Amino acid sequence: MSMFNGKSVLVTGGTGSFGKYFIKSLLKKYKPKKVIIFSRDEFKQHQLGENPLFGKNCRFFIGDIRDLPRLKQAFSGVDIVIHAAALKQVTTLEYNPFEAIKTNIIGSQNVVEAAINQKVKKVLLISTDKAVHPINLYGATKLCAEKLFIASNSYSPNKTAFAVVRYGNIIGSRGSVVESLSDKNLKPLITDINMTRFWIDLKQAGSLVEFAIENMEGGEIFVPKIPSIKIADLFDALRQGETKEIIGIRPGEKIHEELISLEEARHTIELKNYYIILPEFNFWSGKNLFNKYKKMGKRVKYGFTYGSNTNSDWLLKKDLEKST
Repeated sequence: MSMFNGKSVLVTGGTGSFGKYFIKSLLKKYKPKKVIIFSRDEFKQHQLGENPLFGKNCRFFIGDIRDLPRLKQAFSGVDIVIHAAALKQVTTLEYNPFEAIKTNIIGSQNVVEAAINQKVKKVLLISTDKAVHPINLYGATKLCAEKLFIASNSYSPNKTAFAVVRYGNIIGSRGSVVESLSDKNLKPLITDINMTRFWIDLKQAGSLVEFAIENMEGGEIFVPKIPSIKIADLFDALRQGETKEIIGIRPGEKIHEELISLEEARHTIELKNYYIILPEFNFWSGKNLFNKYKKMGKRVKYGFTYGSNTNSDWLLKKDLEKST
């Protein structure tokens, strides 16, 4: 795959856990013309700038996705945008709703407008399983961001293509459940004994983004096939010998998550390693650009859903103990 070679690539939220991993992988595997790290955190940008890997091909832009003029400046001459910037802490956003909307919804709209204005070729949103049947504000804002991205293909046919990747918790990311449970200075707490989550690592997330950028036509949602974990099993692997305290579900939490809803399954294609949710609207004046996906895979069966509790792929307690 050479889709990044000779291209100018910008990552919003480029100093976050995924952004840093993806940019490092990009620089090691490809030969981009330029990589722009766009974020609000000047100290983290400084730290990355001291790494020899982030050499002459990298540019560091301090900015906020709430600032449309700054995004237009940053997107000038850019071919590919990975939009990873977001506010993500579920409980925090329940108490700071306006800030969530400003960043996750209005900020995503700004990314769309700047990309169309600067004629960016491909723009990919990093989304979450919490956008499916959301019960918390974070999930609702990411659902809105997904809808904005998919619908924006109507405003730029054959010019700027917009698509989405959607996955579960990244293990090892800042603020993840693994980070919390691994901290022996914190009390051994879990919220519900039955809770399950989708598990994905940074390498899998990066591969998903590469696959999406290579194949996207505009309007797709790319979903990886990934295992589920029981949070109680994860606790036992990370805090061996300790007694867990069940404190009850926090505001905005689900017991289980979904990556594909029953309604979305009606227009979902299954591939070997991924599911692709096709758009319900035709953005291309009668052209069917998705025949390739139907050739690559098959439609899922009627009644299919993809939930963390109904998943057929599980990481068991013994697997978690080996990996930790």
